[in-house]
Amino acid sequence: MSSDPTRMCEILVGLGDVNVLSVDEDGTAVTVTVETRATIAGCPACGVVASSKGRRPVSLVDCCQGLRTFVVVWLKRRWQCLEPECSTRSWTEEDRSIAAPRLALTDRAGRWVTEQVGRFGRSVNEVAIALGCDWHTVNDTVMAYGSALLADPDRFGKVSALGLDEVLFARIGRYRTATFSTQLVDVERGQLLDVVEGKKAEGPKTWLEGRSEEWLAGIRYATLDLSATYKSVFDAVVPSAIQVADPFHVVKHATFQLDECRRRVQQELLGHRGRKGDPLFRARRLLAKATERLDERGKEKLTGLLEAGDPNGQVRMAWHAKESVRELYSHSDAHLALTFVDELVRDMGDKDMPPEVRSLGRTLKRWRLQIAAWHTAHVSNGPTEAVNNLIKRVKRGAFGFTNFANYRIRSLLYAGKPNWSMLGVVSPP
Repeated sequence: MSSDPTRMCEILVGLGDVNVLSVDEDGTAVTVTVETRATIAGCPACGVVASSKGRRPVSLVDCCQGLRTFVVVWLKRRWQCLEPECSTRSWTEEDRSIAAPRLALTDRAGRWVTEQVGRFGRSVNEVAIALGCDWHTVNDTVMAYGSALLADPDRFGKVSALGLDEVLFARIGRYRTATFSTQLVDVERGQLLDVVEGKKAEGPKTWLEGRSEEWLAGIRYATLDLSATYKSVFDAVVPSAIQVADPFHVVKHATFQLDECRRRVQQELLGHRGRKGDPLFRARRLLAKATERLDERGKEKLTGLLEAGDPNGQVRMAWHAKESVRELYSHSDAHLALTFVDELVRDMGDKDMPPEVRSLGRTLKRWRLQIAAWHTAHVSNGPTEAVNNLIKRVKRGAFGFTNFANYRIRSLLYAGKPNWSMLGVVSPP
């Protein structure tokens, strides 16, 4: 090991091929002044040996040491080309081992903050406070290194099951208008592929059209909630994929129609919304619960409340319709699935059924093929909803977003499963 104090200091600072000129410490911050060892540079345009124009100090935030912030002052050399016919007059030296161009963090600090914010979901403000710098310094660095990491063409390969879903991006403007984004998810790996603006068909359609024909041909299943918009995307871009209606959303719609029926009957009989002592209001949670989860006491209570508050039996019919939809997913026989759906549609279309049940039947009829397809594919939008939860966690940590680019990069770093082992070698633009 070298006994030279200057060399020891350079090794501890660890910024590559630099000379450490001074180290100053004031109790809260350590400032290290460095310069590169290169004394000769060629013009990047013509190659003529350049002449020095002096130095310009540039302050860079580095990884903190203990409770103290760490600042590197890089005395950058300025060069000028002496060739009269060269268009390049002067420039400032660059060394990416110290810092990337136009960023105020050292290279190692840039990679550290990208992992802290992107991989572990820490807020930008929290990391900025730890480093003793401002929010924009950290955010600009995360965006630069994060974009380079996400540019990996092998981040996701072939996708056999693709899911689409929307999530609230932000409330924008004076009237807090809700703005959405659409997530494209590999539902087999639970990986976020990308985020596009809006919840209309144009965004995901354009993204998919940008993929190769071979990649699109590999999509066997397309999962979605009961969204005609996303169905049109799959119809247009991947018509050969088998569309699968998410079971959760199918049952949720049946439960919604049951609730609508309960509210209507309540209003017709008593002339007001449900109140604490009204039988149907007291039964609302029991109606939503699965039959097999009701014990004997619960079944008796539900029966008594329906007898007291539902004299015409409309709510009871809607409840049986909801349970029939649930029963559809109690078996996995692909051959009987479509027959089961068609029988439900026929029974619910009876003129004696409540209007909410008939509406449910019409919905099942429109989506009969997608509903029955689950029994063959056994894929759902569950992983897509899980990715949405990860995105919402990022939003909570950031206290919301208004810049879509920041939102997209942060979401992909956290839920897009980038290859974090490449963070040490990627180079920001």
